[in-house]
Amino acid sequence: MSAPLVHIENLSVCYGQTPAVTGVSLDVAAGEYLGVIGPNGGGKSTLLKAILGLVPISSGTVRISGGEGGKSRPNIGYVPQLAEMEKKFPITLMEVVLTGRLRAGLKPFFRFSEKDREIASRLIERVGIGHLANRRISDLSGGEFQKMLIARALAAEPALMLLDEPTASVDAASQEQIYSLLAELNRHMTIILVTHDLMAVSSQVRSLACMNRSLVYHGEPELTENVVKSLYGCPVDLIAHGLPHRVLRHHGEEKHDDTGAV
Repeated sequence: MSAPLVHIENLSVCYGQTPAVTGVSLDVAAGEYLGVIGPNGGGKSTLLKAILGLVPISSGTVRISGGEGGKSRPNIGYVPQLAEMEKKFPITLMEVVLTGRLRAGLKPFFRFSEKDREIASRLIERVGIGHLANRRISDLSGGEFQKMLIARALAAEPALMLLDEPTASVDAASQEQIYSLLAELNRHMTIILVTHDLMAVSSQVRSLACMNRSLVYHGEPELTENVVKSLYGCPVDLIAHGLPHRVLRHHGEEKHDDTGAV
């Protein structure tokens, strides 16, 4: 059996004296599409940052392997939360995507190569915003901005993509386009997606991790009532509006109307 692409063992992260992640153990196989859900403050974003090495680990282990023999570390793409980005900085969409081509050890007077620009241009077209390449980022809509961040992450040519709420604060059409793009990307790379969108979980991801500081559940993208109560601390009603996907399993006391809503 091959080693997992991401191996997390007994991971804990604290901000000062406040625990953000406690005792999480989780494996993510190459080619997986993992959804991570949970309440605000549940440690989801911190988990991604721990995988990336952006926050100090209090205890435990995060190991990322890949390449031939599982020894070399793969390139990682990262799409942060939209709220963490400065949208007023005077830079164009193309210039942002080009930053995904930066590598460690830059020298003075560095300039992007023609290959870098060709790759950035191709990725901008791929995510559907090629006509906006020279637009200032302050003029982009929420959906256009998120697509730009995905293009920047792809510019690193990643084998592993981490996304933190990529469809937050975007319109329904952009959400659908982003999820379609992620499904296509998952054919060639491993994806870990943090989201509050339970319907996306049921229709998109292959496996699910539920976090409330600790790991409450890891398995198929279908939840029991007990897991949801443990995750959110109270019963949760899911309104499905007739969609065929389910997140919550049927249980004995559920009542259904004619649309299939719970």
